[in-house]
Amino acid sequence: IEELETAMNMRFAATFAAVAEAFSLAFARLFGGGSAQLLLNEADQGIEIIAQPPGKRRQPLSLLSGGERSLTAVALLVALLHVNPTPFCVMDEVDAALDEANVVRFREMLVELSDRTQCILVTHNRGTVEVARTLYGVTMQPDGASKVLSLQMDELVETEAGGVTYVGTNL
Repeated sequence: IEELETAMNMRFAATFAAVAEAFSLAFARLFGGGSAQLLLNEADQGIEIIAQPPGKRRQPLSLLSGGERSLTAVALLVALLHVNPTPFCVMDEVDAALDEANVVRFREMLVELSDRTQCILVTHNRGTVEVARTLYGVTMQPDGASKVLSLQMDELVETEAGGVTYVGTNL
């Protein structure tokens, strides 16, 4: 048991260090600067996040704005997926509280992340939708029944008038 506990503690420490480093890098990229740290709180065996967005002071996660907390959470998720990739990731409206500049950086990170992990996003943000490869939507028919729509973005063609035409058959 002692040997197993030692091995688990060593593995946790190595993984935590890798995630903390990846988190700091992802935070700086998503915020366009600033810094953040993951700290292990030995007293209650929890993890603390201390963040310093550009132009602000260092503060715990609880004192950040809604958009800053969302972006910090995305930075942590990206760090975890960098250290231990998974086949897919589901995110539900994580971009809802982001301003346009942060949405642009979020989209860039999402495109990079999608090279190794399939990302499934629930969003109403047009800026985020622009980088999607496939869109799914649910619409209500006149008779009250729901209908699922699917759209492959690579099957769209731009018309001369600047409009978009769908050339696929599954819509």
